[in-house]
Amino acid sequence: MGCRYTVRRLSPSVLVTAGLVSILGIMGCSVGPDFVRPDPLPVKHYTQGAETTATIFTDGQAQCFEEGAAVAADWWRLFNSSKLDDLIKEVLANNQTLKAAQARLRQSQNNLQAGYGIFYPQLDAGFDASRLKSSQVRVSGNPGSSIFNLYTLTGTVGYALDVFGGNRRTVENLQAQVDFQRYTVLGSYLALSGNVVNTVIAAVAYRSQIEATEQIISVQKEQIRIAEAQVEAGTVPYVNVVSIKSQMAATEATIPPLKQKLGQAEHLLASLVGRAPAEWAPPQIDLAELKLPGDLPITLPSELVRQRPDILAAEAQLHSASAEIGVATAALFPSFNLNGTYGLNSTSMSDLLNSSSSFWSLGANVAAPIFHGGTLLSQRQAAIEGYQAFLADYRQTVLGAFTQVADTLQALEYDAEGLRSQSQALDAAEEALRLIEANYQSGVANYLQVLVANSQYHQAKIGYLQTRAQRFQDTVALFIALGGGWWNADENILGSSGTGEGLKLWPLNGTGRSEQRK
Repeated sequence: MGCRYTVRRLSPSVLVTAGLVSILGIMGCSVGPDFVRPDPLPVKHYTQGAETTATIFTDGQAQCFEEGAAVAADWWRLFNSSKLDDLIKEVLANNQTLKAAQARLRQSQNNLQAGYGIFYPQLDAGFDASRLKSSQVRVSGNPGSSIFNLYTLTGTVGYALDVFGGNRRTVENLQAQVDFQRYTVLGSYLALSGNVVNTVIAAVAYRSQIEATEQIISVQKEQIRIAEAQVEAGTVPYVNVVSIKSQMAATEATIPPLKQKLGQAEHLLASLVGRAPAEWAPPQIDLAELKLPGDLPITLPSELVRQRPDILAAEAQLHSASAEIGVATAALFPSFNLNGTYGLNSTSMSDLLNSSSSFWSLGANVAAPIFHGGTLLSQRQAAIEGYQAFLADYRQTVLGAFTQVADTLQALEYDAEGLRSQSQALDAAEEALRLIEANYQSGVANYLQVLVANSQYHQAKIGYLQTRAQRFQDTVALFIALGGGWWNADENILGSSGTGEGLKLWPLNGTGRSEQRK
C-alpha cells in the first residue's frame, strides 16, 4: 500500500478544512502496489553446458548460431522465395483471426480512452416539462389553480476526487488490457506467419513424396511385368509375382494418406488467406526453390522475456491483476465527490429565463464503508490471490519459451545429423543403382535387380525429402521461438487492420512498454 491514513472524529468545520488540505496533499497517492516488471531468470544459456555455435556441414551447408544477433522482422524472406513472400502478404491482409485480434485491440484502446473521462468533471444538462396537480392548493380552498405546468432547465456538474487512487488504478488496468491486446495481435501475427511457412513446406514435402512414391510404383509395375514373363518361361516361381504385387499394393496404400495431407495443407492455406478452399488455389512452390537460412540469430534469455509476444501478454495480465489489487484496496477507503447544480424553473415558458426563476446548489459528498460483512476485505484478498496466479502463469510462460528455444536448437543439430545420414543413404542407393545398371549392360545382372535397386533408391529419396523438410520446419520454429523480430520492424508489416489503416509495430521503450512513433 502506497499511503496510510488515520481518520479522527472532528467538528464539521474543522473536518471540512482539514479534509480539503488533506485532499490537496494526497491527490498524487494511490493505494495498492505499484507494478514492477518481474526480473528475468538468471540464466545465460538455453541448454546445459556450452551451446553449439553451428551444426555439422551437410547437404551443402551448415547452419551457424550467432548469439545476440538481430532477428529480422520479415524473417520468412530469408527462404528466398518470392511466391512465399506474396502469399504471406496476402494472408496478413485478409486473415480473419488477425482482423479479429486487431478489432479487439481497437476496442481496448477505446475503452481506455473512455476510462480517462473519469479524471474530468462530468457536466450534464436537462430540461423537464410536466403538468402537475398540487394537493396543497386544493386543501387551501383554491381548486381552480391546483393544476399547472412546470418547466425546469438544469445544469449539473460533478467531480470525483480520486483521493486514494482507485480511479487511477482502474485506468491503469485498462492500459494493461490495451497492452495485452497489442501483444495478442503480435502473437497472432507471429503464429500466422509461422503457420503459413510451415504449411507451405509441408505441402511441398507431401507433393515431392507423392512424386517419388509414384516413381516407385512405376518401377514395381515393371518388376511385375518381368516376373510374370519369367514365370511363363518357367525360370522363376509364381510366388515372386505375388511378392512384388504385395509390395506394390503396400506402396500404393501410402499415396492416399499423402494426398489427403496435401489437400488438408492446401485447405489450411486457403483458410489462412481468408478464402474458401473451392475459390482459392495455393501457389505451387518446389522444395528446390526454398533456400535454407545459414546464419541464425540467438536472442539472449534476458532479452527474450522482453520480446516474445506471449511473455509480454502474460506480463500485461500480471500488470492488470496488480492494478486490480489497487482498485480493491481503494474500495476500503472513503470516496469524495463534489457536485453543483444550477437551474431555472417556472410555471410559464415565458418566465423561465427570468433571474427570479433560478436556483442552485453546491455540495460535497463523502461516503465511507463501515461494515460490509467482510466483502471488501475478501475482494481485496481475492485480487491478491489473482495476482499470484497470474505471476505463476507468467513464470510458466517464460519457462515454456526457454524450453521451446532449447528444443529447437537441439532439433536443428539432430536434423543436420539425420540429414547427413539420409544423404549418405541416398548417395549409396544411387551408387548401387549405377553399378547394377552397369552390370546389367554388361550382362552380369538381370533387369529385375535393376528394378529392385531403383526402388531402393526412390525409398531413400523419400527419407531424404522428409528429413530435409523437417530441417526447414525446425528453422521456422526457431524464428517463432525467438519472437519473430517484430520489434525490429521499420514499417507496417501487419497490413490492413480493416479500417483502412495498418497496425504499426512500435518498438519497446526503456520500460518495455510500446510507444507510438510521432
